[in-house]
Amino acid sequence: MWKGHTTKRQEDKRQADRAKRSREGVRCAEMSMVCLTDFEEYAKEHLSKATWDYYAAGADECCTRDDNLLAYKRIRLRPRILRDVSISDTRTTVQGTEISFPVGIAPTAFHCLAWHEGEMATARATEAVNTCYITSTYSTCSVEEIVGAAPNGYRWFQLYVYRNRKVSEQIVHRVEALGYKALVLTVDVPYTGKRRNDIRNQFKLPPHLKVKNFDGVFEVKENAGPEEYGIPANTLDPSISWKDVYWLQSLTRLPIIIKGILTKEDAELAVEHGVQGIIVSNHGGRQLDGGPATIDALSEIVETVSRQDRGLPGRGDPYGKRCAEGRGPWSQVCFHWQAGGVWGLAYKGEEGVREVLQILNDEFRLSMALAGCRNVAEINRNLIQFSKL
Repeated sequence: MWKGHTTKRQEDKRQADRAKRSREGVRCAEMSMVCLTDFEEYAKEHLSKATWDYYAAGADECCTRDDNLLAYKRIRLRPRILRDVSISDTRTTVQGTEISFPVGIAPTAFHCLAWHEGEMATARATEAVNTCYITSTYSTCSVEEIVGAAPNGYRWFQLYVYRNRKVSEQIVHRVEALGYKALVLTVDVPYTGKRRNDIRNQFKLPPHLKVKNFDGVFEVKENAGPEEYGIPANTLDPSISWKDVYWLQSLTRLPIIIKGILTKEDAELAVEHGVQGIIVSNHGGRQLDGGPATIDALSEIVETVSRQDRGLPGRGDPYGKRCAEGRGPWSQVCFHWQAGGVWGLAYKGEEGVREVLQILNDEFRLSMALAGCRNVAEINRNLIQFSKL
């Protein structure tokens, strides 16, 4: 019996719940979804425990995961008044491309666990609202399927480096040929963090799903050993180092953006190695537990990257007003994962993701106006104060 997704008892309960919802007509589908917490609660109720735990949990004691949210509560806005905010403009540019507002979808694995169309639905939603979608290496739809679903979308590709470097090389060439606009090199996973709930749940992809980008690449033989999130264990290369930035630059003309930087020292090295962007990220608290919250780490990196305008806040708080807090003159866009992709998918697929992004846009626009900002360029450090504990 496959243990990683649902037990028979859990599946029976889910079937009973679906039957109940069917009897109630469209009430659930038409329920009022006012804020992102509503989508989160819906997802928690309707996803299996193993799937919910995979998406929601952090590493070890989840201290860093929790602090990602708590850190924002230590920040206050300093609103300016009488600024004539009758007209507001949320548009911004990232890597030279204009997007509708400074929020994008961070790389998140296994969208098909939340909705049957998976990453294709996410791609269509982000294309519709004109924002950036970072496709995960660990997608349950292939990069070709994602491009086919949303051919005009603005996409980056998140990359891991494997012991077999040919695997990484091949995917780089595939995404460049498909028109992806940047490579997001994830650098904080030389080894996978200890995610206790996944271990307890014996999490695995269900048999009908796979990591589509590597279909047929990693040959999994009978009793060949343990898998780790859809591919054989110990395939990630822990020897990755700064010299591999040059190696990637030799493979592609795509901009290289590094995701997973949390210190000014590494930000300095990133600039020295010619990267075109930084995503400040602690991997949603799913790797090193005890590291800083992303918004706290951002301030340390400001002095290094502000002149190049390269700092990009990573996974953190999902609320639109806090995008204003996370954004500053040194940053360009906040990337969200659970809220922007998974919770919206679990609710209503593509339509759910579009609703979530619209709520984020509306909240950002309102908070920006109430703080006295007429456009994104007017958001600056004078808008922020840290509360005294």
